[in-house]
Amino acid sequence: MPVWRVRDFRDDDLDQAIHIWDQSRDPVEPVFSAAEVVSIARAGHPALVAVVEHDVVGMAAAKVEGERAWLALFALDARWRHRGIGSALLAELEKKLRTLGVHRICSLVPEGAAGFKAMENSGYRPRTGLIYFEKVELLDPAEFGLLEQLGGRLLPVGQWEALAGMKREKSVIERRVVLPLSHPVQAERHGVRPPKAVVLFGPPGTGKTSFAKAIASRLNWPFVELFPSRLAADSPDGLAASLRAVFAELEDLDDLVLFIDEVEEIAGIRATPTAGLAHGVTNELLKLIPGFREHDHRLLVCATNSVRSLDPAFLRPGRFDYLIPVGPPDPPARSAIWSRYLGPARDTVDLDQLVEHCDLFTPADIEFAARKGAQTAFERDVLHTDQRPATTEDYLKAIADTRPTLTPATISEFEQDIETYTRL
Repeated sequence: MPVWRVRDFRDDDLDQAIHIWDQSRDPVEPVFSAAEVVSIARAGHPALVAVVEHDVVGMAAAKVEGERAWLALFALDARWRHRGIGSALLAELEKKLRTLGVHRICSLVPEGAAGFKAMENSGYRPRTGLIYFEKVELLDPAEFGLLEQLGGRLLPVGQWEALAGMKREKSVIERRVVLPLSHPVQAERHGVRPPKAVVLFGPPGTGKTSFAKAIASRLNWPFVELFPSRLAADSPDGLAASLRAVFAELEDLDDLVLFIDEVEEIAGIRATPTAGLAHGVTNELLKLIPGFREHDHRLLVCATNSVRSLDPAFLRPGRFDYLIPVGPPDPPARSAIWSRYLGPARDTVDLDQLVEHCDLFTPADIEFAARKGAQTAFERDVLHTDQRPATTEDYLKAIADTRPTLTPATISEFEQDIETYTRL
């Protein structure tokens, strides 16, 4: 039977150590990555390997923090488990840690993983009732600084799932935009080119910004919004120069969803007599988009309330992959929005009636009507000591008193735009 021994980790053990680390990833991803383990070992923290002849069959490494040490890696080759090697590795590592003044050794080990039995046999006491929390920052410090400078951020996960209703829009955006970007290997296998730029068009207040943010949340990519009105004030040389400067800064971000709302302000039709300085700004944006499209893990999302006012050259397929209509909130979406703002009245009002009476309402209109209905109940409580929450009638009156953002003419124009401009 081959004899094994324990010795200090050396740099020439690296390849075999990585192989051992890979085995430790089953059944659960280790807390410390391979790069972190190697960095810990090379920084002088205790690291040992078990070898049989010239083969590394086990490794243990610890990161010392004062009187406490964390086991960064404890792994054994599957063929050499249950032979006492794990307990011997732990014993030798503990000796080294004691000489460094360590009194408490900690480890996060999934039940059944390599080292679990060795720790039980070596007197380690499990701490039950604890939950391991982890927050992974996907950006390096330099990218965080740039993102903050640009007013961007990483959005919380779950915003895509929080978009209630809007099944048509969600289905199109999911299939055409999100899936190819989040599954690039499968997309390449079938010759599908992930989109680099899309336009969301529709009446004002229909949730185009919410969709752009939800896409960034779903992809877990940084979200940066450019405000055309703010860009002009940021550069003494004008809007075109400001656009160039921002796009140059964006080059340092590896992943990105760039959102431009009301893009008609900087990409309007150039042939009109009133185009003026906007002509040069549109030209500049047309030059910048092809360079933006050269990068992987980038998506430009432009939103407009008036797709018919955009310059035709801006909309052509070489610049934008898809032109996607985003209409008013459908009944399930309106129901979800009402539920969000009803508060204590949520369980007592007839939600279906409210949804039926606000078919031209945007999310902002619904929020306003909900606040108006709640204000009625509040005043009744204060002035007449009637503590009942707002009633269905209170909210129906609030709806009747609210002027909707959308009109039948707006919807008719949007339906024409769907026929003329949609590209999916």
